[in-house]
Amino acid sequence: MLILVGFLIGSFLEVGAADVGVASTPPMGWNSWNHFACKVTAADVRAAADTIARNGMKDAGYTYVNIDDCWEGTRDQRGKIQPNEKFGDMKALADYVHARGLKIGLYSSPGPKTCAGYEGSYQHEEQDAEQYAAWGFDYLKYDWCSAEKVYPRSQMPAVYKKMQDALVRTGRPFVFSLCQYGYDRVWRWGTSVGGNLWRTTEDISDHYDRMSVIGFGQDGLEPFAGIGHWNDPDMLEVGNGGMNRDEYITHMSLWVLLAAPLLAGNDLARMTPETLDLLTNPEVIAVDQDRKGVQGRRVAQEGPLEVWAKPLADGAIAVGLFNRGESSNPVTVNFEDLGLGGSVMVRDLWSHKNLGSFKASYTAEVPRHGAVLVKVR
Repeated sequence: MLILVGFLIGSFLEVGAADVGVASTPPMGWNSWNHFACKVTAADVRAAADTIARNGMKDAGYTYVNIDDCWEGTRDQRGKIQPNEKFGDMKALADYVHARGLKIGLYSSPGPKTCAGYEGSYQHEEQDAEQYAAWGFDYLKYDWCSAEKVYPRSQMPAVYKKMQDALVRTGRPFVFSLCQYGYDRVWRWGTSVGGNLWRTTEDISDHYDRMSVIGFGQDGLEPFAGIGHWNDPDMLEVGNGGMNRDEYITHMSLWVLLAAPLLAGNDLARMTPETLDLLTNPEVIAVDQDRKGVQGRRVAQEGPLEVWAKPLADGAIAVGLFNRGESSNPVTVNFEDLGLGGSVMVRDLWSHKNLGSFKASYTAEVPRHGAVLVKVR
């Protein structure tokens, strides 16, 4: 039997609705970094937009097409940032993405240089915000990187607030993504500087061990997430090839329970039907996008076996049964751990199957590094 840890579902912090303008649910979309890194071009971004618009991802909720590092060129004589030769006309690129019913994001740093050594926004915050708005961008990922060389960490909130204020003055709504690796407990101050999401860890990679350390390490951060402001355990690696299907199911199941932003990072043009199914399962995505805006947490653990739960707006509870062990194991959720009694209806969200009514508990055989995601009421 799994041992109850922490507090019961009834003790989740419930975050009320707020006038947030953007990111009322965790942002969904695609980001260029995990697959393309610095090889990304405007043509890659257009191709990603085309694919999302026609393959079902747009309908599933994937809205943002985000350019990460390496788009930047030099500044002109007036100090305005220009794209490099791989990108050319940024307004035309934004218009192309918007014409497909999608939104577009880009990347900068509060330091002199980005992580890859391109031009950052240091001492050009106002100019850059105005330029991004003039081009028609909708999302900014702001990566600490070389800011460490010009600011003490104690100034980090003020540095991020400076760019947020500049974005607000443009009059254009932006999703503002703080990328500073969880330094100085960003979850405690991210909302106060206008952050819609903030990275809670260093970078993810396409390996089960790294993904699981990040994902399962989010327990305890749930009080700081809510409508308009989300903990960000980094982008999705689903489909990049470093994990097997069971491990990617764990990745997706855990991220949706965490109410994490869902930013695909794979090569959309070469995506398998299996990967597309993993990314677009509507019942799974509905857990992430639930309007209650509550981040799930661990409710029970026995060695490598864990149960996580997330209360939903319709009164049901999404429950993940996880096996971090090296062989298949039965994993049990005890309904009393969820504050439930009597008969409980259970539905498997990955297979879209009603499993029936159960009393006291539900047990599933979970493969090595795998997960079962159910909805109970």
